[in-house]
Amino acid sequence: MALMINEDCTACDACKPACPNEAISAGDPMYVIDALRCTECVGAHDEPQCKLVCPAQCIVANPDFEETQEELMAKYESLHS
Repeated sequence: MALMINEDCTACDACKPACPNEAISAGDPMYVIDALRCTECVGAHDEPQCKLVCPAQCIVANPDFEETQEELMAKYESLHS
C-alpha cells in the first residue's frame, strides 16, 4: 500500500530527501506522495523512511493503493532498473 500525507503536514521538508524513490514533492500547501512511485521503502529499507523523519506524524496508508509486499518490490525494481 502506498502512503499519503494528510492535512496535518507542516511542510517542514523532512520527508522529501528521505524517500529513496523520489515519490515526495512539495505541494500547495502541503507535501504530496506519488502513489505510483511509493513502495513504502520496500526494496530499499525495512520501514518507510518518511514516517521515521516526519515530526508531524502525518504520513498514513493510502486506502486507494492497496498492494502486497511482492507488488511493492516489483514497483521498486521497475523504478530502479
